[in-house]
Amino acid sequence: MTNSGFTFSISSIPFDEDYRPADNTRITTNFANLARGDSRRENLRNTLAMIDHRFNALMHWDNPRGDRYTLELKIVSAALTLGDGADDEPFPLIEILHTIVTDRISGERSDGMVGNNFSSYVRDYDFSIVLPDHLRAAGSGAPEGFGDLHGSLFKHFLASGAYRDHFRKPPVICLSVSSREVYHRTANVHPILGVEYRTDASSPTDRYFAKMGMKVRYFMPPHSVAPFAFYHSGDLVSDYGNLELASTIATMETFQKIYRPEIYNANSVAAEQYRPSLTYQDYSLTRIVYDREERSRLAVEQGRYAEEHFIKPHWPTLQRWSATCGL
Repeated sequence: MTNSGFTFSISSIPFDEDYRPADNTRITTNFANLARGDSRRENLRNTLAMIDHRFNALMHWDNPRGDRYTLELKIVSAALTLGDGADDEPFPLIEILHTIVTDRISGERSDGMVGNNFSSYVRDYDFSIVLPDHLRAAGSGAPEGFGDLHGSLFKHFLASGAYRDHFRKPPVICLSVSSREVYHRTANVHPILGVEYRTDASSPTDRYFAKMGMKVRYFMPPHSVAPFAFYHSGDLVSDYGNLELASTIATMETFQKIYRPEIYNANSVAAEQYRPSLTYQDYSLTRIVYDREERSRLAVEQGRYAEEHFIKPHWPTLQRWSATCGL
């Protein structure tokens, strides 16, 4: 099968207080987990308020009351069709977030960041199925070619007409730093991204995203307590404006405070030499209900789903395509 048989389609739905996860969404994503149960509407309303407050704190000039801007979020889903026939079933491959900024004074709407969160069935398969199986057998390391298929699929998605028709710039993915690494504060300070940190080692996530064509920089934004990992394919500082950078910080810091409070809602600021820890006890909780244990369990279920419905049925085609796609 040639590359032309790999076709992406994009759909989106608003992430607001009325959001309900679709039946075919990846329920392991942060936003889907928040939107279930008795507290769903309060969860969503409080989450969106936190995002707006953080964005206005970052974009504080000409904003005396701290309420000039509001963010709109859309969940973007990318599905992949592996054939040219009308009966070929699209596979829900990737979910990301797209932010739109509204200036309440001028009424102007601007693109924020595309990317932000990143969810992928194939990544769940790699990290929840393939890697644990390898570690049980070999004890350490990663299997040969780990992440190659996912990297090829992601780069093909960014090069697709579907992506280019919807978005002007490559995505930036903002994730938690690794609790396995030590991060060192530098003298470099950006007005929105904040203080840059560096590490001498690369985490498994860093190496996985490198196969997707993305490099990483670590910044602790103003008034944050820990650095974030910003994965990007271009120039993080030069390619994106203040509104875009502030939108991804406000969005993803809010999510991280909710489900990694030990790191991102800690009561002390990261030191010059900083090692994150999920066992840290001096932190505050938000009032937003989030089931972290369920999220981990469902990652395995989603990985099994990808194995059954995508990897196994199409493995020879996928392997051949990944080796020859040339991206």
